[in-house]
Amino acid sequence: MRSDNEQIELGNFKANYFDADTTDEDVETNSVVTEVIDETTTEHRIIFVNHLQPTRYCNNHISTAKYSALSFVPSFLFEQFRRYSNCFFLFIALLQQIPDVSPTGRYTTLVPLIFILSVSAIKEVVEDIKRHRADDEINHRKVEVLRDGHWLWVQWLNVAVGDIVKVHNNTFFPADLAILSSSEPQAICYIETSNLDGETNLKIRQAIPETARLLEIKDLTQFTGTLECELPNRHLYEFSGILKETNKQTLPLGPDQLLLRGAMLRNTSWVFGIVIYTGHETKLMKNSTSAPLKRSTVDKMTNRQILLLFIILIVLCLLSAVFSELWSTSHPNDWYIGINDLINANFGYNLLTFIILYNNLIPISLQVSLEVVRFVQAIFINMDTDMYHEESDTPAMARTSNLNEELGQVKYIFSDKTGTLTRNVMDFKKCSIADNIYTLEETPYETQLVKNLQSGHPTAPYIREFLILMSVCHTVIPEKAYDNEIHYHAASPDEQALVKGACQFGYVFDTRTPNHVEIDALGTRERYEILNVLEFTSTRKRMSVIVRNPDGQIKLYCKGADTVIYERLAPDGQLFREETLRHLENFATEGLRTLCCAVSDVSDDAYEEWKDTYYKASTSLQYRERKLEDAANLIENNLILLGATAIEDKLQDQVPETIAALIKADIHVWVLTGDKQETAINIGYSCKLIVHGMPLLIINEDSLDNTREVIARHSSEFGDQLRKQNEVALVIDGKTLKYALSCDVRRDFLDLCVSCNVVICCRVSPIQKAEVVELVTSHTKSVTLAIGDGANDVAMIQRAHVGIGISGVEGLQAACASDYSIAQLFTAAPPLAMGLFDKVCSAETMLKYPALYKPSQNADLFNVKVFWVWILNALGHSILLYWLPLLAAEKDVIWSNGREGGYLLLGDIVYSYVVVTVCLKAGLVTNAWTWLTHLAIWGSIATWFIVLVMYSNFWPSLPVGAVMLGMDRMMYTSPVFWLGLFLIPFASLIADITYKVVHATAFKSVTEMVRESEIRKADPGKVIMKETKHSPANSVINFLHLGSRIHPEINTVFRLTETARLLKNVRNVFTFTRRSATRVNMEVELSHGFAFSQEEGGAVTQSEVIRAYNTNLPKPGGM
Repeated sequence: MRSDNEQIELGNFKANYFDADTTDEDVETNSVVTEVIDETTTEHRIIFVNHLQPTRYCNNHISTAKYSALSFVPSFLFEQFRRYSNCFFLFIALLQQIPDVSPTGRYTTLVPLIFILSVSAIKEVVEDIKRHRADDEINHRKVEVLRDGHWLWVQWLNVAVGDIVKVHNNTFFPADLAILSSSEPQAICYIETSNLDGETNLKIRQAIPETARLLEIKDLTQFTGTLECELPNRHLYEFSGILKETNKQTLPLGPDQLLLRGAMLRNTSWVFGIVIYTGHETKLMKNSTSAPLKRSTVDKMTNRQILLLFIILIVLCLLSAVFSELWSTSHPNDWYIGINDLINANFGYNLLTFIILYNNLIPISLQVSLEVVRFVQAIFINMDTDMYHEESDTPAMARTSNLNEELGQVKYIFSDKTGTLTRNVMDFKKCSIADNIYTLEETPYETQLVKNLQSGHPTAPYIREFLILMSVCHTVIPEKAYDNEIHYHAASPDEQALVKGACQFGYVFDTRTPNHVEIDALGTRERYEILNVLEFTSTRKRMSVIVRNPDGQIKLYCKGADTVIYERLAPDGQLFREETLRHLENFATEGLRTLCCAVSDVSDDAYEEWKDTYYKASTSLQYRERKLEDAANLIENNLILLGATAIEDKLQDQVPETIAALIKADIHVWVLTGDKQETAINIGYSCKLIVHGMPLLIINEDSLDNTREVIARHSSEFGDQLRKQNEVALVIDGKTLKYALSCDVRRDFLDLCVSCNVVICCRVSPIQKAEVVELVTSHTKSVTLAIGDGANDVAMIQRAHVGIGISGVEGLQAACASDYSIAQLFTAAPPLAMGLFDKVCSAETMLKYPALYKPSQNADLFNVKVFWVWILNALGHSILLYWLPLLAAEKDVIWSNGREGGYLLLGDIVYSYVVVTVCLKAGLVTNAWTWLTHLAIWGSIATWFIVLVMYSNFWPSLPVGAVMLGMDRMMYTSPVFWLGLFLIPFASLIADITYKVVHATAFKSVTEMVRESEIRKADPGKVIMKETKHSPANSVINFLHLGSRIHPEINTVFRLTETARLLKNVRNVFTFTRRSATRVNMEVELSHGFAFSQEEGGAVTQSEVIRAYNTNLPKPGGM
């Protein structure tokens, strides 16, 4: 609660504020403020600037952990007792507490159960503490907050709604802010939202002009008023609000003034902003979901089978209780047994006794073994040097061990693009100029390009024009550091890479003013007047600048996709067309992003006439965009082709090789990204997810009906191949995906998706990512894995069976949200050794031949059938292991002197045979014999015999086991026991041995043949190749048979590579209407590696940005 002084201060402020200007509008606002005291009853939030808030808002603390101090016990117990086995063991433990019912000790089940729960609890606590620590790292970051007229460094968790904060360059925003002003001209700032939407390009945000003047502390402290905005919601790209400064006009606020938590400030020294949403009310956290309690597929399946085992147990107990009653009734005179003396000798008590007696049908040691194996496996993952990232000193971390077995059954992988497949780093690699390819060297003068330029090579004029284009045709802002090093700020990472590339060739761009730019061209300063900028859009696919060079000539420099450049070339400007096309294909094959470059001379008269046309188009009230496009087309023609650039969007290490291995292992890789379609497809090519010649199905629709129609048409085109694997890539954008995920379309959409080997979803929101993962997870019954490194990936990571978070450039939030009992008797060691160390073949062989992964992926090694085969196998062993020793001791004589040992000795003999049989059976199914496996199997047998000796001699020294006194001597001196020790386990396993021999001889699997090759130290590749020759034709062949039925569009796409090679008459190809050529154009561009990232329709146009900057003037300090 607020103090009395705070309430009086707030009341005085509201009275003064609303009395200051009593217009009708203020009266209306006053009534709204009165309502907003209880935000749950209104549709608006009102924030008082530089004053206390009337409402207590959500704090800025965030948590991605599974548990809190209060929720741990109930949540943990719920999670544990969702397992029927634990419920059964609790039931048995309670029964054992009833006097005169249990034939066993009171704690034989309770203690192991408590041990299991304790180990699980400790494991969950340890794993969740790691999540809390990661959350604490974020919550305890610091930001400058204006408090009492001073900037104070405050932890993020203490930032509150209404605070005015100062965020510095290259730091994340601590909450959702409304920008007030910045260090840049016209209060603009650059933000990187790859953590939110996966887009690599920077976005521009701009404060309203009325607050752009707030550049110092005194300005901020004197600023009072209210900010009214919508209530917290998850819509990342929507925002509406109004700002009303005291005694001034109400001003509108929109998405262009919103700075979201999770985004990072770039290329801007500082911004001032007012906090509007905090903590779990920020749009980022609204798009996240609570951490789920995940269970593995094996866990779920085993859980169901244990329920069936319990039913079998109850049936056995009922039968035993019934026959016990019948026997007792038929033997009323057997007084020496003492049945008549028992007060609990009735059907109900007998039933409970049999349930306790038979409870080992569901062994508690199995649960103990599973928990230990998972826990140790998690430690192995954490210690795996192959997953250690040396650059950042970051090891792998299994944040949960409950899902280890899922890693061997993954069928679908959902991957983010930015920061996961790519490093989000653009580098200029090479260029093609006048039929020659040039690369970078240590210094400009070492490059062949500069040597040709300075030596008067015949292509020197083209080289010079090309370098001028790279250093002038852009919207980059240069900034000189204290050491005179130039830092380039750009909304487009592609443009930044091009300008840096020009620098490395000796053409250094260093000055920008509203009217001109200056470059240092190999030591010569040159000034170019910027006359016009024709901006890049996804429709235009090109960007041009019109400049006046130092000689007074007007030039138009244009860069863009090869299709739009080629169709605008002059007849005499195509000298290098064919060779440049070949270079483009070569660049694309290497996975590089390409742009074509061209230039044209413009006469003064032609420019003046065009300028008038362009001005009229820019001021038109109707069809302005179309008229501007028509005006641009008037001057962007008669171009002279200079060449092409090649930029590398750097991939993470070994990405193409990893994806190739995953595909060979029959794992489907889907890319879910918020980035642009062209960029995502280009990355698909560069990481070899999409191969050249693979058909592309591109679905971009703007309505539900169109989406339904397109999905139905493509599904029908697949015919019999629907829901089967086909070498086709499906590409869909976020707007269309919204319709595709609607109730009546989603199933057909899923059928289409699973028919394609590759699926790429572009421009998707975090919730859409999660919905796609949920769709596949729930309807295909396949094990899914999601991997990402940004906050926008958290939701999909949590929805997948297995979530992998990367501690990447985009932050730690994805990593924070990601996933990663002593035995009852002596036969637990072999399962532990097998679970930890057994393997079919070496890791190197598995990586070399990914197809070996399929048996585990298809659950061939453990499923319902396998489970019950083992149950029946165990039942057969049980029958033999009980009846054979019983028949051997039928006449009660097991020594030569005619003595007998009673039922206790028979029980110990049977159990000895059980231990030997179980260990030998484990040896039969073991694939990899390590020294630990030998120790577990043979050591378990030896340990039993040693423990029996110890336990048989405890009494009377220790008051336990009186009935076991001398049991070791009795058993070890019996020749019947030793004969049975050799014969009975062998007799029990004879069927298993026979099956093993027959299967390994006549029905050997590929995996087993590979293992035998390794044992013989032969090349397993010969086995793989031999089996491949006999395998059915792959899906590529099947898809080729589809050609007669498939839609002509797909056939066109399938022939793209050939089409691109035959583009000798490019101008003729594009004489068709733009609408019919759009799809072919896009595919040709993508096959040539075209991609360009830049924000479209932002707060400020790129033309306005460059006109606002003067790098010769100092920036405000914001103090």
